[in-house]
Parts: sequence; structure tokens; C-alpha cells
Amino acid sequence: MMKRLILALLLASPLHASPAEEALEAMAQIEAASEALADADSGRDRVSALTQTVHAFEDGLSAVRSSLRGAVQEEARLTAGLAAKEAEVAQLLSVLQVIGKRSTPQILLHPEGPTGAARSGMILTDVTPALQEEVSALRAELTDVTVIRQLQQDAAKRLQEGLVGIQEARSALATAIADREPLPKRFTEDPVKTAVLIAASETLEAFASGLSEIAQNETPASLPSAPDLRGTLALPARGTLLRAFQEADAAGITRPGIILATRPNALVTAPSAGTVRFQGPLLDYGNVMILEPARDVLLVLGGLSEVYVQAGDVVAQGDPLGLMGDSRDSEAATASTNRSETLYIEVRENEETANPEEWFAMQRN
Repeated sequence: MMKRLILALLLASPLHASPAEEALEAMAQIEAASEALADADSGRDRVSALTQTVHAFEDGLSAVRSSLRGAVQEEARLTAGLAAKEAEVAQLLSVLQVIGKRSTPQILLHPEGPTGAARSGMILTDVTPALQEEVSALRAELTDVTVIRQLQQDAAKRLQEGLVGIQEARSALATAIADREPLPKRFTEDPVKTAVLIAASETLEAFASGLSEIAQNETPASLPSAPDLRGTLALPARGTLLRAFQEADAAGITRPGIILATRPNALVTAPSAGTVRFQGPLLDYGNVMILEPARDVLLVLGGLSEVYVQAGDVVAQGDPLGLMGDSRDSEAATASTNRSETLYIEVRENEETANPEEWFAMQRN
């Protein structure tokens, strides 16, 4: 009902600002994601359906947050414009009201005589239409402010609904993953050799070079070549580039990878089909997952909080790998624009680091 009311106001008002259109589109995304969540139980592949639903909620919530920021900025712009014009229009209106109360003989008694009176009449004739235009413009902008405020209220409501929906979708996804059939296994991890390798490795490079030692009963696999994948991979999580390849951080430390800023609890998915060569805490990278998507290629993902797969599992492109953490007290800070979690991404080709930006489709906004 509120959405139809806002749409009617938009059609009736001269407002053409993009925040209004973006808000309506964003709210539609949340509604679509809610419907997808309701339909996910009946899907043939429930894990895949819920993965898409979580992504739909993430995209919808991001769009609603963006539209809310735009609506706040638009309201501030319109309110400032109204305040600037208010004094001028009020003064002109008061002059017209005073003139309107005078009788005709009084108006004709101009200090400069008939010529002055005629000149004043011509000025008023010119001013009145312009004043009417100003008043009409103010009235239209007041309507715009009303529409924007109603958009904010409805978008905030949709945002709350979306936050509840995405929590339900994540919970349903975790349950579906626990209930699904085990993933295909390419090898079995030797826990003793893994522990020895972790203890002996002082760098990620040293650890990656010894990964083959922790696999036992490994079956051969046909893997694509690196050129077939380079430049085609989707980012493993919704986020924006925080630090580029070899870019120094605030402490002057550089890493041979990129850092992606994500929202709390963002879903991490497999950029490509591949084998999970390792998952677990490693050095100072937090919880690390290493995928082998192609011959002599490793994708290193660091910073996950919850993990859905194990070493040796074979995953398909887009399969859920885990969730980012949540360093905030609660996700209920609905208007927050901060992306408080960071995902480290490193690509190793032929045991050498490569620039991930040459492998992934990057988003820099």
C-alpha cells in the first residue's frame, strides 16, 4: 500500500531525482528476495537456491542502504533550498498583502505623483507572476520533501525486513548444507602432516609449496589451464576493493594479494570449480581457505569466520564456502555504510604470486 502511495506521489510531483527511483527498485529487490526464500524449500537444489537467495538479500540490502543515503542527501538539499527562499518569498508576500489592503485612491497617491504610481504598478505587474512562480516552485519542492520522507520511512521498514530475511536465509542455508549429501572428495587430509606443515611454515609461500604433502589417497583430476580462467572469475564475496595488489597498509606492510571490504556475515562462494586444498587458521591470515581451480593455480582466501567445506572437497562454481565474520555488536545498525570485514585474496600461479586483479572482475566503487 505504501509503495503504491509513493508511486502515485512520484507521478504527481515534479520530482525526477534518482534516489526516489532507486529506493523503489531497492525495495522491490528485498520483496523478490523474500519470495525467493519462501520458494527455496521447494527447489531441487536447496543449497543452490538458498545461496542465490542470500545473494539477493545482500544486493537488495545494499541497494536499500544506498537509496536511503541518497534520500537523506536529497531531503537535505531540498530543505536547504526551501530555507534559502523562504525569507525572500515571505517578504514579497507581506508587501503584496499590504498593497492588497489599500484602497485604489491610496495607491494612486504616490510620492512622485502619477508617473511614480504608474511605474510602481508596472513593477508589481512584473513581480507578481514571478512571485507566483516562486510560490509554485516552493509548493512543488515541499511535495518533493514529503515524498522523500515517505520513501525514507518505507525504505527503513524494508531494510528491517531484509535484515530479518537474510538472517533466516543464512540459517536455512547452514541447515541445508548440514543436511546435504557429502561433497565429492578428491583426497583425504592427513591431520598430522597438516599440523607439521603449519608449524614449519613461516610464510604463506612456504605453506603453499608443501600442500601436496598433506593429501593422501588423492585421485587424478582433469583441471582447466590457467589461461582458461584468467580474467573470468567473479569475486568470492560482495564487496569493494580496499587495498590493491602490493599496496601498503597504514603500517607500511605490503602483501602479494588484494583486500576486499565486505559487510558483516557476507556469504563467500567459490569463484570457480575446484578442489579445497586446505582450510583452517594459518599464520596471521585468520581462517584461510585454499582452492585449486586450475593446473598450478591456487586461490587463497583469508578472513572467513564460518566454513562450509573441508580439505579434499570438490566444489562447483558458486558453491557456498562460508561466511565472513561480524566484528560489530549487532547487524541492527541498519543505516551503517561501513564494510567492517576484510577478505584477503591471493592468487598463486606456478608457485609465484600473481595480481588477483588480472583474474577477477573487480568493483572499485
